[in-house]
Amino acid sequence: MGSRDRVHSAQPAAERAARVADAEGAPQGADIVAGAGPAAGPAGSAGPLHPQARPARSKFWAYLALTKPRIIELLLITTVPTMIVAADGWPGTWLTLLTLVGGAFAAGSANAFNMYIDRDIDRLMNRTKQRPLVTGELTDRQGVVFATVLGVVSIAWFAALVNLVAAGLTLAAILLYVVFYTLVLKRRTSQNIVWGGAAGCMPVLIGWSAVTGSLDWAALVLFLVIFFWTPPHYWPLSMKFKKDYARAGVPMLPVVADDVRVARQILAYGAAMVAATLALIPVAGMGWVYTAAAVVAAAWFLGICVRLYRRALHPERGKLAAMKVFHGSITYLTIVFVAVAVDPMLPY
Repeated sequence: MGSRDRVHSAQPAAERAARVADAEGAPQGADIVAGAGPAAGPAGSAGPLHPQARPARSKFWAYLALTKPRIIELLLITTVPTMIVAADGWPGTWLTLLTLVGGAFAAGSANAFNMYIDRDIDRLMNRTKQRPLVTGELTDRQGVVFATVLGVVSIAWFAALVNLVAAGLTLAAILLYVVFYTLVLKRRTSQNIVWGGAAGCMPVLIGWSAVTGSLDWAALVLFLVIFFWTPPHYWPLSMKFKKDYARAGVPMLPVVADDVRVARQILAYGAAMVAATLALIPVAGMGWVYTAAAVVAAAWFLGICVRLYRRALHPERGKLAAMKVFHGSITYLTIVFVAVAVDPMLPY
């Protein structure tokens, strides 16, 4: 979910999607619906959403961009390691592929709905104004139909090919992201990505249930790892783009609070994330490889969070460098979940 804000309009939509890690995901990674007609709501209602349709491009790339593929990639990275822990080894290639494909459909559906709902504010933000529903590459109707089809297919896919528990959790994940985060929280509270981030935690529950047909404490601990990871991941990105969010009327915490408060909360959630990561050791019976990786990654990531907080306290010492924490959070999660995947496969 790396982030790049300015993208030339001539680039294909898929290339733009590959460069823009959306801070509205997960759960990657949540607003009042604007309706099917002209944009309305906090971002304002003046003017059409598609003031100037771009030259026709491949619909494939536009639809791909609508799914936010980089967010899907990050969500799926957490699914396979979870399945390995649940199976205490490799869960089987066929089941893994079925789960990943169904998860990609579900995440793509939720992300496409998010882009449709957010199309009024996306045109106000430099980071998102090249999205296909804003530029006119796709119509609103095409976006909604695409999102609906992906969502229905994902639920039916899990129900028919995996199990009903995974299908039910998939439906819950889509509703959490589209309704709870996008429609209810995003434009109403600075804690939007904290509670809305629960949607980004669902892939671990879906992956676990795909293997076992149920849930247990280890799955819930993995859920908490990602839940507490979400604020230290998204708030640094929001610090960089807070002018964009302010212009669009989205009350992200960095928009409504000073840097010291934001950095303090990033550090607090980072500490909670580390605690959840270490709690997995006794709960899931993780071995020394996971333990060593978790401890080293925790010390490193908390270190950059502390540096961010100190820099916020003493701005005269230089720039905040919030994006170091953003990129560091991705590295941290990757290290932890690679260790989650490797540890159960070792002969001890």
